[in-house]
Amino acid sequence: MHSAASSLQCTIIYSPFIIFPFIIYSTIFVIFVLCLLYLLCFFFTAMESAASEILIDGAPFFRLYKDGRIKRLSGTENVPPGLDPQTNVESKDVLYSQEIAQSVRIYVPGTVVTSAQKLPLLVYFHGGGFCIESAFSPTYHNYLNALVAEAKIVAVSVNYRRSPEHPLPAAYDDSWTALKWVASHYIGTGPEQWLNHYVDFANVYLSGDSAGANISHHLAVKITNEKLDGMNLVGIILNHPFFWGKEPVGDEVKKPAIREKMDGIWRLAYPTTSGSDDPWINPIDDQSFGRFLGCKRVLVCVAEKDVMRHRGWYYCEKLKNSEWGGEVEMMEAQGEDHVFHLNKPNCPNAVAMLKKVAEFINQVTKRRRASGGQSKL
Repeated sequence: MHSAASSLQCTIIYSPFIIFPFIIYSTIFVIFVLCLLYLLCFFFTAMESAASEILIDGAPFFRLYKDGRIKRLSGTENVPPGLDPQTNVESKDVLYSQEIAQSVRIYVPGTVVTSAQKLPLLVYFHGGGFCIESAFSPTYHNYLNALVAEAKIVAVSVNYRRSPEHPLPAAYDDSWTALKWVASHYIGTGPEQWLNHYVDFANVYLSGDSAGANISHHLAVKITNEKLDGMNLVGIILNHPFFWGKEPVGDEVKKPAIREKMDGIWRLAYPTTSGSDDPWINPIDDQSFGRFLGCKRVLVCVAEKDVMRHRGWYYCEKLKNSEWGGEVEMMEAQGEDHVFHLNKPNCPNAVAMLKKVAEFINQVTKRRRASGGQSKL
């Protein structure tokens, strides 16, 4: 006789009416998942591809991608300050604004500690289309070491925030903040002792190359309207200045591709600009050009093969014919291109340019000594 437990055993019947629908639905589900994964992969690949598309190709300097990323192709290396054994120039970095976390690099010649006479001051703004380079790159560090040694001056190299992360007018604002910080040392009680002890604030120059030359011009205008107590701006030195305009000047008309590229660089630096005739990039055609320039001496250096060469000449011509009434000098390097003096610092034209800049700065000091201490600007 079977037990009660055995009588309760169940028999499972594998009916095709149960198995086939399960297989069908499982297959459909797997196909659905695979299709979904494929679509997701396709979507993200397309997104990545679109993001990697170049919006502005500024090679060999930078590339801007459609997703807003910028890849700097040059000007990213930094070198520390200190004593340069080749020139005997000493340098150090000093914060000029905690709010924007930006610094200057100050340079003094080796002879400064043995001289009781205060030295001319050069405030320098680096180039790079407002997008690359810094005051701490080997390019500018080496240039300022050489210039300070040649001219026997104090130099302040200004770092500023760059586009596109910080579009213009950030660079102009930062540079003005730095200049005000420098001027705060004129009575000898500022936070930086090198500026307190070694600088003749009656003999100050602004300079820069490319975008930095553009900044120098605009600060020289701003200093007229917003006086900096104790600082006398004697002159500006514009090396291969970055000026532009809607209407071609000189042989710019023959280079539509380059004009388009220059327009793109400017739009990248200043997305809200009114265009290539914006007074920031084309101050020369402003009706008040020259009237409010806050110095009486200007040196403009250009290079024969530089696309912006004609703008430099145009700047000088317009300045001479304006109400300004100061002294303007011009130097052109034959057979050279944009900022060649930084890329080939030991070539004959670069050496000659360095000596010219040093001579221009020291000319007022020589005049002052010759006139018994009365500076003739």
